[in-house]
Amino acid sequence: MSTVTTTVTELPESRVKVEAEVTPKAVEQALLDTAKILGRDLRVPGFRKGKVPPPVVLRRYGRETVLDEALRRSIGEWLQAAVEDAGISTVGEPHLHIGETPSAGEAITFDFEIGVRPVATLGDVSSLEVGRREPQADDARIDAELEQLRERQAKLESVDREAAEGDTVLVSFVGRIDGEEFDGGSGRDQLIELGSGRLIPGFEDQLQGARKDEEREVRVTFPDDYGAEHLQGAEAVFTVTVHDVQERRLPELDDAFAESAAGTDTLAELREEIGERLKEQDEAAIEREFREAVIDTLALQAEVEIPDSLAEARAGELLDRTLHQLSHQGISRELYFQMTGKTEEEVVAEARPEAARSLRREAAVVAFVAAEDIQPAEGDLLSALSAPAAQQGTTPEKLLKRLDKQGHRDELVSDVAEQQAIERLVERATAVSVEDAKAKGLLWTPVPGDEEDTGGRPWVAEERAAAEAAAAEAGDDAGSDED
Repeated sequence: MSTVTTTVTELPESRVKVEAEVTPKAVEQALLDTAKILGRDLRVPGFRKGKVPPPVVLRRYGRETVLDEALRRSIGEWLQAAVEDAGISTVGEPHLHIGETPSAGEAITFDFEIGVRPVATLGDVSSLEVGRREPQADDARIDAELEQLRERQAKLESVDREAAEGDTVLVSFVGRIDGEEFDGGSGRDQLIELGSGRLIPGFEDQLQGARKDEEREVRVTFPDDYGAEHLQGAEAVFTVTVHDVQERRLPELDDAFAESAAGTDTLAELREEIGERLKEQDEAAIEREFREAVIDTLALQAEVEIPDSLAEARAGELLDRTLHQLSHQGISRELYFQMTGKTEEEVVAEARPEAARSLRREAAVVAFVAAEDIQPAEGDLLSALSAPAAQQGTTPEKLLKRLDKQGHRDELVSDVAEQQAIERLVERATAVSVEDAKAKGLLWTPVPGDEEDTGGRPWVAEERAAAEAAAAEAGDDAGSDED
């Protein structure tokens, strides 16, 4: 029996109100569990620390205080249970209201409003046509790959001339502020690539034109956002001694280069090898792009309303997901917005068109699942769990039982059904040439690197306009701050 029962009321703009009731038994269990936790740090004469029984904890703190703490600890779990019981696919954060504190033996009630995935009405799915380009590895791409390989094989050679942008200089330097040397301001035998922009603005520029054994005075101002706070905005003078000027020289593009760089006998063989690899990569990319284009074609033919509020809620979800992933890399929320130079509102506004498209796609695929009555078999579920089970050191069967016990089986069934729906759609879709797709107003797999080739996707202009509007708004805000 579920610990939470719900009643769902549909609201305008793809929102629902869910009224939920937590069973008295679940409330009392949460109360006792919380009392046990509080009892671990409670000192009561006659009881060992950590061994104070729940009834004593309840008498010491009072039932209402412990219940408030139990509610704080359990509301997230109960909220998730309510969503599962209601059978809704939520979008955004809930607006939660908790009822009055219940007496002993009574249920806890709460309600919340939240956005839900919209319902789509499918168009004609009997003949989906999508443009599919042919894999290619033209001479320009092969030349670019060869140039990158030459860059990796480049060597530095000393030259007897003035240093220019792109050269590397070997230097030693001593930095001073107000005539006094400062920590971190000195270095010996340092290699600096002129024009790389890795040093303080202006430092590299002032070394251009220098020759071997020349000493130069370099004057710079540390940026206001420099990593070392004590140097921010400070004016410094560096005495720089140039020990050597080195030019970066690329190897000749010939058979000898092909042998040393890739182990092929001739340059022609190397070009052929690169061409085959590029073609294989392109084929894999086309498969992914064709799959995406089929889903987008399904979505474009479907009738589905995406309210602005729902798109904004999904955009907020996308941002939270990004911030969560970045947190594992040590990038905090504050640092992310500092790096992007945008506010949270600006980032959400930019993501709104993409969020609306993702909702449209999801709604269309779910509608196709229903129309085709796609119901994954037990074996399909176990296959889907093979990889995560291996990562967790268990078997798909055990993992499925765990999901059953946690009440997450329906989520898995839904995910697998949607994947099967996409596979079925891709199998049924008819691939046509890009030329035919353009003539018929269809979507197609775009050419990589061609910024003007949108693949016929009508929302690209909307996304670009949203980004430009957000950038313009940010610029206006900056101007207002300066005023």
